[in-house]
Amino acid sequence: MSVVELFWPAFVLAIALVFIHSVFGLEIIRRGVIFTDLAIGQIAAVGMALSVAFMNAQYQTAMTLLFALLAAVVITWATKKVQHIEAFIGLLYALGISCIMLILAQSSEGTELFSKLSAADILFTSKEGLYKSLVLYAVVSFVMFVIYPRLQGIKKEFVFFVMLALTVTSSVQSAGVLVVFALLIAPSYAGLSQSKAKPLLFASVFGSLSIVLALVGSYYLDLPTGYAIIFVTVLCSLVFVSISGIKRK
Repeated sequence: MSVVELFWPAFVLAIALVFIHSVFGLEIIRRGVIFTDLAIGQIAAVGMALSVAFMNAQYQTAMTLLFALLAAVVITWATKKVQHIEAFIGLLYALGISCIMLILAQSSEGTELFSKLSAADILFTSKEGLYKSLVLYAVVSFVMFVIYPRLQGIKKEFVFFVMLALTVTSSVQSAGVLVVFALLIAPSYAGLSQSKAKPLLFASVFGSLSIVLALVGSYYLDLPTGYAIIFVTVLCSLVFVSISGIKRK
């Protein structure tokens, strides 16, 4: 079996991850609530940790979705009721990560499980896992491009965070919390830092090239795939944004 035949689901999933997270990332950066996705992802990971620690990894998707939706509801409420929302969301993230450490503290594999929750290896994504993710991302895309723009007020906020929670539920399980954060912010940040192309198109292409480079590099250099994705996408974004800022001056 060739490398292409073995890893094509991972490459397709990687590009899909970049696109769907760019949809949310652009909006999150514009709103100035950068840690929203990280907080939702971390709270969602609490559900995964509970499933692994106490349920023999059963009901993992259900638990992850439950906690992601809980975080989405809390943040939706907080955006309307709480002052200094970024501080609130940052504390929610800290609460999530501390919960995970306490849950996994008694496990002999706690450190390994925490590392997996933070940055998983997507190189060996199965076809079945890929197809499930693509169906979910297609539904989320339809809602965000067709239904979401027609809504107003609290309904619009609620739909945004619920769709983000659904996306994070899937991507945290396949890629990890920190990878999700990197994919949500880094390509979108690059997309908003240029003026010639549409931000979503640019972010999707930029992120896709970065993540493919990370996947290839991690395979041939035998590096942790999740952390390679974070390193390459973030580094490329920072370099691009810095160069763009210098050119504008």
